[in-house]
This record gives sequence, C-alpha cells and structure tokens, in this order.
Amino acid sequence: MIILAATPIGNLKDASARLIETLEAAEVVAAEDTRVTAKLLRALGVANRPRLIALHDHNEREKAAELVELARGTDLVVLSDAGMPTVSDPGYHLVQAAVAAGVVVTIIPGPSAVVSALAVSGLPTDRFTFEGFLPRKQGERRAALAELARERRTMVFFESPNRLAASLADIAATLGDDRLVAVCRELTKLYEEVKRGGAASLVAWAEAGVKGEIVLVVAGAEPLEVTLETGLAQVLELVADGSRLKDATAAIAEATGLSRRALYESALQRRPPRPAP
Repeated sequence: MIILAATPIGNLKDASARLIETLEAAEVVAAEDTRVTAKLLRALGVANRPRLIALHDHNEREKAAELVELARGTDLVVLSDAGMPTVSDPGYHLVQAAVAAGVVVTIIPGPSAVVSALAVSGLPTDRFTFEGFLPRKQGERRAALAELARERRTMVFFESPNRLAASLADIAATLGDDRLVAVCRELTKLYEEVKRGGAASLVAWAEAGVKGEIVLVVAGAEPLEVTLETGLAQVLELVADGSRLKDATAAIAEATGLSRRALYESALQRRPPRPAP
C-alpha cells in the first residue's frame, strides 16, 4: 500500500509514535527532498535506513506509475518536507494513479500548517477554504483575490515572506483595508508569531522584514443584505440570460430565503412586455 505520512512542521516533538514506528519498519520512502528526509530520520532517532526515492514537483507525473507498481509488493511511505503530502506538496498525482490502479492508499495523520494556522487565527473555523499560494505577479494576484471578494468562508493561503507585504497590500486594495487577517509565522517553532489586524494595518509591519514559513488566514466576506429588490434583480438577470421566469424565481428563492411567490409576482410587474405579434 501507499502510506501518506505527516511530518512535523517545526517542532520535532510533534512527530507521532506511529510515524516513528512506521519509519523504523519502512523499506522504501518516497521523499520530496531525500536530504531533508535523511536529516529527519537522524533527528527522530530512527535507526532504520530505508531506500529513499525522490518524489517532487518536477518528476511526480513520470514517477507515479513506477511507484504505484512498487507499492503492489511493499509498503511505500510518502513524505513531504513538512506537514501532509499532497497539500501544496507532492503526492496528489501519485494518489490519483494509485486509486486508478486499485492500490490501497492510507494515511498517518499529523501536523498541518493549514489547520494549525486556522485554529490560532481567531477567525471563524466552522467553514474555510484553502487556496494554496497566491500568484507571484501583482496583476494575477489581484485577479485571484477579486474572484474571492464575496467568499464568505475563512480563507487560508501559503505565502513567501518576500511577498507578504505586497500580498497584504493587495488584500487591502481588493478585499478592503479592514478585512481581518492573521499572519501566522513559524508555527510550532521557537519564534512562532501570530500577527492579527486589518490587512492595511499589517503592511508596514511586513515591509520592515519578516522571515520564516508564513500562513495567511483571511476573514470571509460579510453576507450581503438580501432584500426583495436585490433578489428581484437577480431573477431578472437570469431571465435575461434565457432562464424561464418560474425556474429563475425558484432558484433565487432557494438561494436567498425570499418568498418565491413575491419574487414571481414582482418579476411579472417588472419584466419588459413581450413584443406584439
């Protein structure tokens, strides 16, 4: 089988007993960086020296089929440099190939920068979305943020410390100066820090220089006030795009909680008259 194993994101004491036990018995390990994995084995006091195979962004698609076949005969442990494989790290294409080939995939859960940052952010945790890294270029970054402008779930991003100030400035410009943000830095490590506030208020702090692994947690948008007038506008927009009035009112009523009958009757009054035959 294939075993996806979470590794510490900073503090080595977060390594689970099950992880250490699995590494002690492993014959083959697919690692994002074999040097990092060799160092981890030594740091955890693992005496076993499994065969290490590099599995990273540049070779995963080519290696996937080979590793899936290897996993038919022995357990294949998959490690990223930190945290959970497949989450903004190599492993997804391997799992996809394994599922298609009928090879069992299991997991050793453990540290996650995404969930850890969300938990300490002070922002709502009941619903959230993980968006990976923001684009490097400002235009693309602002476009990506604009698509998320009405996202009501808490949003989690990874970010480079070198781009943090620019990303905070773009969040302020696109989502609003006061959009609440938590910058989670060096989680579980000696210099762990969580900086919270409106996006614009954190730009100067970030411009002064920030180091380490960064996770950005951004508050979701406040819900728009839904009135009969705004719901009616949405109904008419759907009708203009070709939807039947009955279907449009049903869809908007379900989405907004407004009365279907009130929407339908208002739309009949506001809908442009049909041309005479």
